[in-house]
Amino acid sequence: MPKPPASTSRAWIFLRQIAHLNTAVFRATRGKVGGKLMGAPVLLLHHVGRRSGQARTSPLLYLDDAPRLVIVASKGGVDDHPAWFHNLMAMVSTEVELPGGERRTVVPRVAEGDERTALWERLVVLYPTYATYATFTKRLIPVVVLDPVDA
Repeated sequence: MPKPPASTSRAWIFLRQIAHLNTAVFRATRGKVGGKLMGAPVLLLHHVGRRSGQARTSPLLYLDDAPRLVIVASKGGVDDHPAWFHNLMAMVSTEVELPGGERRTVVPRVAEGDERTALWERLVVLYPTYATYATFTKRLIPVVVLDPVDA
């Protein structure tokens, strides 16, 4: 089975540039463009670098499990978690932007046990490539639940 490219490769550098472009287009169009990828909805996750203190934004696929949202720290199946995941886990709460311009304040947590299993099954239906990513890595890919602050 092929392995994903190293996160320092040209492919990852290109993907980061695409993510920056997607963020700009998403904001300019309120998610009308850039609000879906291969049929799956995209949100913009705001987070702060845990070491740098810099504000960051990451476009991510999400599952709408109202009233909560669910995201996946897959990083394409690379053996380390994405930086946004580490940043998010260091935060008490954060904000997301959804297609249509809605902004929500959310509290992140990692799903575990039966909850993770049930959500993972739904996420793989939403974006089947997640199942492929899981075969690339020995790590358990985190499923992150974003609970609304007002729930």
